[in-house]
Amino acid sequence: MISKNQIKFVHQLELKKFRKQEGLFIAEGHKVVGDLLKAGYTPKQLFATAEWIAANPVAGAIEVTNDELTKLSLQQHPQQVLALFPIPTPQHQTPSTQQLSILLDNVQDPGNLGTIIRIADWFGIDTIFCSEGTVDAWNPKVVQATMGSIARVHLIYIDTMQLLDSLPKDFPVYGTFLDGENIYTQELSQQGLIVMGNEGNGISDAVRARVTHKLLIPDFHKGPTADSLNVAIATAITCSEFRRRG
Repeated sequence: MISKNQIKFVHQLELKKFRKQEGLFIAEGHKVVGDLLKAGYTPKQLFATAEWIAANPVAGAIEVTNDELTKLSLQQHPQQVLALFPIPTPQHQTPSTQQLSILLDNVQDPGNLGTIIRIADWFGIDTIFCSEGTVDAWNPKVVQATMGSIARVHLIYIDTMQLLDSLPKDFPVYGTFLDGENIYTQELSQQGLIVMGNEGNGISDAVRARVTHKLLIPDFHKGPTADSLNVAIATAITCSEFRRRG
């Protein structure tokens, strides 16, 4: 039987300050928890139904009823398992000069960040750098939106200008702008940094000044059309075009 203190502890991890204090994040559901376990993450605590534990034996798993899981869960419809994992420590702080990385400049929406992590995973981009103003990647809404991809993508929060200052002079930095050059006609490298900006304001002026290749995703509508694309959709189109060239 789980205690009120256990329930309270789990729910406190919704808050960034408590996640930072405890060094833990919440993952829920067979897909997300399963992918984290496969990637070598070791849960500090794992709560699951008897059915889930029988199919997925994990040392130290705490068996709970469906009612208890509902009390623990942050989801409207809990999915058999909830685990608390240590937040990983980044292994490096600069982009690889041999592959593509993504830099997020103040992306605010948890759903957008989670989707971008999933997109990076799909297109084989294993590192995302996040500005200090970007939403916390270990927010439960972000973790769930990744559908397990957070297990395979390295997330590094860093001072954006410090990161850009550390790059070699000839290192390509790409960004999408409404006044950029058509992405489908430009030369694209398989090494570099792809910058994606804030939902409302795009890439900040300070970061824009460091972008070496300004790209445009053109619209194909003959008449009036949307003002811009959602940042996650723009990320998917951009990554797809880079990989298509590879």
